[in-house]
Amino acid sequence: MLEVDVRGYFAWSLLDNFEWSHGFAKRFGLVHVDFATQERTPKASARYYAEVARSRGAALSRRSAR
Repeated sequence: MLEVDVRGYFAWSLLDNFEWSHGFAKRFGLVHVDFATQERTPKASARYYAEVARSRGAALSRRSAR
């Protein structure tokens, strides 16, 4: 596998939210928002992003080794 020196990453959106071109139909935040109740639930991507940050990137190596 090709290794790339990545020095940073920014998630597009923390929370599911309104997008001008898609309204509320597309959900791509790290945290799911129930718009009716405003309840927030971390998605699998949020847990993975947290593990990558916590491990200072080591989780990326473990995942690519699979």
